[in-house]
Amino acid sequence: YNSKPWSYKDLPKRFAEFGTVYRYEQSGQLHGLTRVRGFTQDDAHIFCTPDQLDQEFMNVIDLVLYVFGSLGFDNFTAQVSLRDPKNPDKYIGHLENWEKAETAIINAAKAKGLDYVVEEGEAAFYGPKLDFMVKDALGRSWQLGTIQVDYNLPERFELTYKGRDNELHRPVMIHRAPFGSMERFIAILLEHTGGNFPLWLMPEQVSILSLSEKYEKYAQKVLNLLENHDIRALVDNRNETIGKKIRESEMNKIPFMLIVGEQEELEGSVSVRQHGIGDLGSMKIEMFIDKIKESVRQEVKEFKEV
Repeated sequence: YNSKPWSYKDLPKRFAEFGTVYRYEQSGQLHGLTRVRGFTQDDAHIFCTPDQLDQEFMNVIDLVLYVFGSLGFDNFTAQVSLRDPKNPDKYIGHLENWEKAETAIINAAKAKGLDYVVEEGEAAFYGPKLDFMVKDALGRSWQLGTIQVDYNLPERFELTYKGRDNELHRPVMIHRAPFGSMERFIAILLEHTGGNFPLWLMPEQVSILSLSEKYEKYAQKVLNLLENHDIRALVDNRNETIGKKIRESEMNKIPFMLIVGEQEELEGSVSVRQHGIGDLGSMKIEMFIDKIKESVRQEVKEFKEV
């Protein structure tokens, strides 16, 4: 930020990166992917004017809720983490700035209708934060997304922007990480879904199962049509029974299986099976493509920035 001068017209300014973070956690505290010594964080910092703070903070809440909603995390708790008033030496900055930051977080949480709890003493040393807590399969709470308001580091690093009055002013900084630790997020997601990811997230969305080698060309044609619509698919042309192919696709949790044989090739259709549900009958390839694309659209609502 300090590499160039800024005007109020340039703000808010948002910087983001996926970066590796190392922490020397004690060996007894390490826990699978949920607490590690090296992890990847979707780190971002927003620099804004004090007047822009409330809206920017609510925009980030929208982003976190979008991420959670797209991945099926409906059961979470929002935690407003404040300073411990009995131990002021643990924190940097002026009391006035802390009070402004804490008020901004609570107002944003209320405006978004979050069901939140307040925890004193859980703030970062430089500012209060809004943490999003999700439980694992054993009911233990883990922090995933986090948003932090920081008046103090801009002061420490002497960050400025030129205001409407042509004078230099101090920006407010928002730290935000909707996923938090990517490794922890993936661990909790695996526990929540048991590997049954949302359709849009599955590495392979469709398995094309040919009844015999005679229908390999038609299976390849179906694959090409699916890939032309950005549908991730594979062809299973192994010399195995169709029953075994179906069982293995079910075990691999592939959402859709398309069975192709003589009848399907003649009709330009596919026989569709859905993981965990069973036979959906025969349909034209174009109809199946429309069906899967609509399913993805329903899972992931378009995020519109306020």
